[in-house]
Amino acid sequence: MFADSVDSDIAPSGTLLGLLQRGRGDGTLHALAAPRAEALAALGRCLRRDPRQDWQLEHRSLYYARLHRDLDAGLDEIEDHLFHPTDHVDTAEERTGLALSVLGHLASYGDRGALLLLRRYTAHGANWQWALDELAVRDDDAGLRSLGPAVLARFPHTPEGEAALAAAVRDAYEPRPWRLWAEDPARPAQARRIERAREQGSFDRWRRQLRPTGPRPGWSVREVLEWARQDTPDGDPQRREAAAARCLAAVAGPEDRPELLAAARGGPAAARAVALRHLAERGDPDVLDLIERAATEPADPVDDPSGAVARSALSAFSRMRGTAAVDRARRWARREDGLGTAAAVMLACHGGRDDTGTVLAALRRTVRAEGADSPVLGALIDGAGRLTVRCAVPLLRHVYRETTSSQLRGRTARALAATDASFPAGPAIECLWDCEESTREIAARHATTGDVRVVERLRRLATDPAEEEGVQSAVRGRLGSGGAAR
Repeated sequence: MFADSVDSDIAPSGTLLGLLQRGRGDGTLHALAAPRAEALAALGRCLRRDPRQDWQLEHRSLYYARLHRDLDAGLDEIEDHLFHPTDHVDTAEERTGLALSVLGHLASYGDRGALLLLRRYTAHGANWQWALDELAVRDDDAGLRSLGPAVLARFPHTPEGEAALAAAVRDAYEPRPWRLWAEDPARPAQARRIERAREQGSFDRWRRQLRPTGPRPGWSVREVLEWARQDTPDGDPQRREAAAARCLAAVAGPEDRPELLAAARGGPAAARAVALRHLAERGDPDVLDLIERAATEPADPVDDPSGAVARSALSAFSRMRGTAAVDRARRWARREDGLGTAAAVMLACHGGRDDTGTVLAALRRTVRAEGADSPVLGALIDGAGRLTVRCAVPLLRHVYRETTSSQLRGRTARALAATDASFPAGPAIECLWDCEESTREIAARHATTGDVRVVERLRRLATDPAEEEGVQSAVRGRLGSGGAAR
């Protein structure tokens, strides 16, 4: 039996809602064949409650926009969601970001109502910066200029308001609207205010450069390790660890090796993690023994209550290359703990044909114990494809169906393309409608044209102005070669 790791908010993979939440191609195909009311209800649920595991990495907006257009869904439900009273209470980007991105794609398809709704939300909504970014690449100059007064009215004429305006101008993802507002001859006061905000942003950047809080030239190894132990302003110790390791690369010499080995063997948790990372990146002959010790010994309940040293040790090992690391991975891969998993991942990425059994066993063990959304599955699945582990096909098909991560499903599709002879006439056809660009590209290269839907879909993708260039290039290659099945 396989573990069920699917979040309770995600419907089963065999339902229409579950397919749409996952962004699978079958979701679109089933929605278009289902009763319209049922399809609209499922689509609306996805837009109101973003189903993605990681909304910053996974794509859904173009997928939902295409289905929205095909269903002629109208904009009432999106409007109700954007302007719900909770908009100014729950201001997190992920509450409305997906709906705003869908509106952006609909505007690209010529939906005037979507464009006007984006303008209205920019003027009155909490997540106005996201909406403005969507407009910045789609609206005309006149439409963007008209929003200037409403956006600037968000920033009161107080020291705090002017500071917030300077930050907004400085950090704008799309600078076009701010440039248009600064150059608007009909609103000179607005132009002067934006210019002052630009100057303030430049001054703030210059002041931060003059007063750096990080390491200084001439710091010793000991000073870098001490800095690594300090609290981080952003609360992210992993970023501090990476920065400290880069500093060690600049200041540490051969004479510092004894001090670094001592820190990696038994120093304070943060210093130990940094030293392990530095030694691993340089392939120190003693670092593998130090990694094994750090990854397997009990964490210090006072200095390291969260087990950060063990995680850093495994992370340091994962970045190693070379024969020594792969040989040690073969010894560790028999373990059934974190070190064994890291070793199996190493073999999946860098092992040879003799390691296929180990990779398959780790893949089977991970799916059974942790389900189809385990964070280590991606590398193991890549390895199954790289090593052409055909015995893994049933496992790969299971992960493809069940995972809620569209990124992982795409990696699984790539592995299936290398291992499953039925992929071109099976999952590859569905993948032509997938939410991820990379998955659609795989499908465009592999899907058999024996199915009547394939050539029609390829032609539609080739002429879709919203489709990514990588997909269209693959499509043109298939159509240009006569669409021969692979």
